Amino acid sequence: MAREVLVLDKINAGYGEFHVLFDVNLKVHEGEIVALVGPNGAGKTTTLRTIMGMTTLYSGKVLLNGKDVTKIPTHKRIELGITMVPEGRRIFKTLTVYENLLAGALTKKARQRFQENLELVFNFFPKLKERRNQIAGTLSGGEAQMLAIARALMADPDILLLDEPSLGLAPKIVIQVFDIVKKLREEADKTILLVEQHVKHSLEVADRAYVLEQGKIVLEGEAKQLLTDERLRKAYLIL
Repeated sequence: MAREVLVLDKINAGYGEFHVLFDVNLKVHEGEIVALVGPNGAGKTTTLRTIMGMTTLYSGKVLLNGKDVTKIPTHKRIELGITMVPEGRRIFKTLTVYENLLAGALTKKARQRFQENLELVFNFFPKLKERRNQIAGTLSGGEAQMLAIARALMADPDILLLDEPSLGLAPKIVIQVFDIVKKLREEADKTILLVEQHVKHSLEVADRAYVLEQGKIVLEGEAKQLLTDERLRKAYLIL
């Protein structure tokens, strides 16, 4: 088994006094795509935000490459190799595509590997190369999502957190986004934790998956096995 890049150990977290996550345990190994699925309000985004140090942590540990980062602030976690693509993309709309990519390379490691990573993202997203001088706010929804992912890759992360990357996109573009996620692992050796509403697509690209309901992990296992789990199929209308 490959080394553990990310470990959540009995995480209890929320916002102030509002408790959202209850004893959540989760692992992501190097080179894996792990999907975190569940209904709206289950705590999926809160899980990602907790990993980034952006919630109130009541108890538990977050380990990154074996290092306890529980008490380390968000910007330091990014320096240690973890980056998140937030729900809704949140690109810098008034900047150019290139300037957005430049903004993603904030850490010392990322600045040192800037040209290498720029070549990587332009190979993955040739449309962004074509539009490198275009104002980001004029991109289509699909292109904006590509830019959000590309900007995160410019940080040269050990693990990439993706929060609802297909949200608000046309069905044809949704398929493209999942193809990109798969290629990032297969061709760029990226480790990915994926949060998605599209359960079937998520399980098809993932190696393993966790099902989160009401802040608790209720099911976990190999993604292909969960894809045929009758309870999951009924709950999420997987055909």
